[in-house]
Amino acid sequence: MAKNESSNLITPEDAGTLAGLFYERVQRTPDKPAYRYYDVVSEAWQDLSWAETGAQVARWQAALAAEDLQPGDRVAIMMQNCPEWVMFDQAALANGLVVVPLYTQDRAENVAYILQNAGVKLLLIGNQEHWDSLQPVRDQLGFLNRIISLSHIDVAGHPDTRLKTAGEWLPDEAELMRVNWDKDALATIVYTSGTTGRPKGVMLSHYNILWNAYRSLQVVKCRPDELFLSFLPLSHTLERTAGYYLPMMLGAQVAYNRSIPQLAEDLLAVRPTILMSVPRIFERVYNKIQAGLEEKSPVARALFKLAVSTGWKRFEHQQGRAGWSPQLLLWPLLEKIVAKKVMDKLGGRMRLAVVGGAPLPFNVAQLFISLGLPMIQGYGLTETSPVLSVNPIENNDPTGVGCLLQDVEARIGDKDELLVRGPGVMLGYWANEKATHDMIDAEGWLHTGDKARIENGQLYITGRLKEIIVLANGEKVPPADMEMAICADALFDQAMIIGDSRPYLTALLVLNPEQWEILARELDVDPDSEEACKSSRVNQVVLERVARQISAFPGYAQIRRVRCQLDPWGIDEGLMTPTLKLKRNKIYERYESDIERMYQDH
Repeated sequence: MAKNESSNLITPEDAGTLAGLFYERVQRTPDKPAYRYYDVVSEAWQDLSWAETGAQVARWQAALAAEDLQPGDRVAIMMQNCPEWVMFDQAALANGLVVVPLYTQDRAENVAYILQNAGVKLLLIGNQEHWDSLQPVRDQLGFLNRIISLSHIDVAGHPDTRLKTAGEWLPDEAELMRVNWDKDALATIVYTSGTTGRPKGVMLSHYNILWNAYRSLQVVKCRPDELFLSFLPLSHTLERTAGYYLPMMLGAQVAYNRSIPQLAEDLLAVRPTILMSVPRIFERVYNKIQAGLEEKSPVARALFKLAVSTGWKRFEHQQGRAGWSPQLLLWPLLEKIVAKKVMDKLGGRMRLAVVGGAPLPFNVAQLFISLGLPMIQGYGLTETSPVLSVNPIENNDPTGVGCLLQDVEARIGDKDELLVRGPGVMLGYWANEKATHDMIDAEGWLHTGDKARIENGQLYITGRLKEIIVLANGEKVPPADMEMAICADALFDQAMIIGDSRPYLTALLVLNPEQWEILARELDVDPDSEEACKSSRVNQVVLERVARQISAFPGYAQIRRVRCQLDPWGIDEGLMTPTLKLKRNKIYERYESDIERMYQDH
């Protein structure tokens, strides 16, 4: 980092707290752009400077101070990403309050449980949709003293004296205040969307998060002139730490995506330089590219394949893992006629894509890296604030999850489990001592539940301790790895492997609507018929495609039968967590009769 850039960087010591981080940023670079958002009134993208954002945070501070709230009280936020999310968060933190972020797509019962469990006194929501989503549990929310809505709400004959719009609640102006709270004080409670049981509240301190953002910046070299595009929900700790506090520490700008369906448009409009993402977004783009190639001429497909092959050789040469090849002379031409077209769809300025939250399939990473997108993978948990490791650009191994952040200790425990200690480890689970002791042992080692190995300073995740299927013959199968391999075929949007204590493996599959239509036409069956989707003819073709995807797995890990459907598993039905992980037990219960049919006669 150049001298002027390093002096622009705010250290955890400079900041003190997360609210101190914001205050310090406003003082250092008041006129620099801080946030970009799409204004629906003017139908244009608008910028906010740090000073302008500070003036708004001051209003939120004053409004919160006028409520009957004490330091340490919990307040919650349920909104899409936007500047107001930051304003409320910063105002609450400055007032010594503890912020509880909520997923806007979570089930009402889950939201009610979190609000009640955390003892939330004030809730900020975004719009009518969020208000309506709470109505099924309104009789369970009597403990809330105040509900603030960013936009006007139609209460539909059910007035609520606690409800106010932000416009009437916020004062016209106020002065931004800096209060020096304890850096080790509780800053936020983030509820993990457990695949089984009730969510647990992860308690993170100001320093947990400040340390994590700062140490991440030591590995991932970013500049103050970066433009981040924020689309992962801010209730996700990866986005909150790395896509909100980290850019603030750096002095970079963040633009807010309007919605996931509009992501492709917003990439072109905003032209970001950095994107934080989960693998699924790039998997979908990868599948679209692969499906599009099927319709291209043999020459076009060969050219694309050559571009990927050459780009990968170039990457390996740059990494020092391979020598120079004459094939690299083709790169300038291939970049112009092949790679640039893909990169242009990402805005044309993407300098870095950071992927975390789930394993990144190697073939997906290889394609984007080969086409010129620097893509790095990281690893962490909500309970570790969240980043534990990340691949440096100059030493990027897409099969691993990078180098441990400075100050993180790691060792491999029983059954190859990764154990970690460090400044990012949570304070514990809110009001749940047993869960805390189950997670963090007497020596302070946090048990990740992930199997791993460490080689040459690099961390490699090899599986999950609990997500293992044990077949009736004792053979062990990693379902998540197989599901990821299956979904690399564009035909499959979702997959769940079954087989625990069974004689063989089966799979529940959700088909991609567009790819299903293509397949249905090829097989001369009705694409609108759910029965056709489940027919033996379709099943046979699907089994063959599944077999191709999992051919690298051992012989005993082959799938004998499948059940296909067109309706996706969603959060509303309780079949997925808000972070889009399968709720295996719930899915199993929903389709138990179908599963039993796949094991008939055996």
